[in-house]
Amino acid sequence: PSQQNEPISSASPCPYDLTQLHPTMSLQTNPIRLDLKKNEKLEIEWQDGLKSTYPISTLRSLCPCAECRTIREQGQTRKKPLLQVLPGNYVKPIVVMDAELVGGYALRLEWSDGHCSGIYSFDYLREISPQIKPPQCLT
Repeated sequence: PSQQNEPISSASPCPYDLTQLHPTMSLQTNPIRLDLKKNEKLEIEWQDGLKSTYPISTLRSLCPCAECRTIREQGQTRKKPLLQVLPGNYVKPIVVMDAELVGGYALRLEWSDGHCSGIYSFDYLREISPQIKPPQCLT
C-alpha cells in the first residue's frame, strides 16, 4: 500500500501486507494483521507473535489525541479524582465508524461520538496492549 491514508477493512485477515508498511519498526511494533470489529474490538497480530485484543471502549478511553490526553493527565494530578468525561457524545454505545492507515505507522479511528483526531501509532498500541499489561486506570 501507499504511504497515504488508506481505509482499513473489518474483514479478517487484513488485506494489507503490513510487514512492509514501515521497515524501521521493530518486530514488537510491526503488525502483520489487523482485524477491526467496529462495535466490539480491534485485534492485532504482531510480527513477534503477540496477539493483542483491544475492546473498543478501551481504545476510545485511551485516545492519544492532545485533548483526551490532557483530560486524563489532569485527572491523575488531583488528590481526589473526579469522574472523567472525555469529549464526545455518549448517548449511544461507542463504535468505530471508520478507520484508516496513516503513513504506514499508525491507525486513525473515527468514533460514533464524532471524535476523530486520535492517531493510534503502532508503538502506542503495543504499549497499551492488554495482553502486556492491564488497561490504565482512568481515575
